[in-house]
Amino acid sequence: MDKLASHFSLSRPAAVALSALVLVTACGKSEPEAAYIPSTMVAAVQTPKPEYPMELLCAGIGGVSTLKVLVGVEGKPVEVVLIGSSGQSALDAAAEKVVPTWIFEAATRNGQPVSQSIQVPVKFTPPAERPNECFKLDERR
Repeated sequence: MDKLASHFSLSRPAAVALSALVLVTACGKSEPEAAYIPSTMVAAVQTPKPEYPMELLCAGIGGVSTLKVLVGVEGKPVEVVLIGSSGQSALDAAAEKVVPTWIFEAATRNGQPVSQSIQVPVKFTPPAERPNECFKLDERR
């Protein structure tokens, strides 16, 4: 160590510190650490609207059906469960029929797709103006 200090004109404490640094560096990992890949959440890609039951639409009845959807690694719903009713079974049924056809981008962990559950609200809002089909429905009654 004294040779190292005299050769580079270092004080003894500086030479000790330099030697320790060389040892730590030499004993360190030779392989670079893997890059951190941030996780992503599931994202909706294609969400066709449900078929609004004509009788409820014409009556001005709406609501929100809330579904719990397990999205698989391929971005397709694997399981769909109604967890919040709109108060109208026909609206809930329309939501339960369409959501399994939706397409998602799967969530990821470490760059790999993983299954993830999400809650999906499906809103049914009647239009401000009654469609012409409603008048035909009124005539049939």
